Amino acid sequence: MANTPATPEGRSVRLLKVGEQVRHVMSELLARQVVHDAVLTARTVSVTEVRMSPDLRHATVFVKPLLGADEEIVLKALRTNTAYFQKEVAGRLKLRFAAKLKFLGDESFDEASRIDALLANPKVQRDLED
Repeated sequence: MANTPATPEGRSVRLLKVGEQVRHVMSELLARQVVHDAVLTARTVSVTEVRMSPDLRHATVFVKPLLGADEEIVLKALRTNTAYFQKEVAGRLKLRFAAKLKFLGDESFDEASRIDALLANPKVQRDLED
């Protein structure tokens, strides 16, 4: 069996495609508020990224509530309804195995803000100008 092409990050194109499909399904489920959970229907939640394991049996779903508010409450509600989300994703994607979903908060926006603040520092600006 030939090796699958890989991206610069080291993940195969297939993993990225399946991850993107899972992200779309999760985004649609959260946007349409099909899960009957008061916490999830009261908040807007963005699915920023889904990383699949090499065997496609596990998916790490990175989420961010709107404005970053109540992240722990939203994560708890998502984890409570994991079985429902797994069933829906498996039914819509027709994969050989239903991926086990793991929900984590997306820290990339916080990291980007921290880097922007560092770059805006006058000492760093002085070094960048030279």
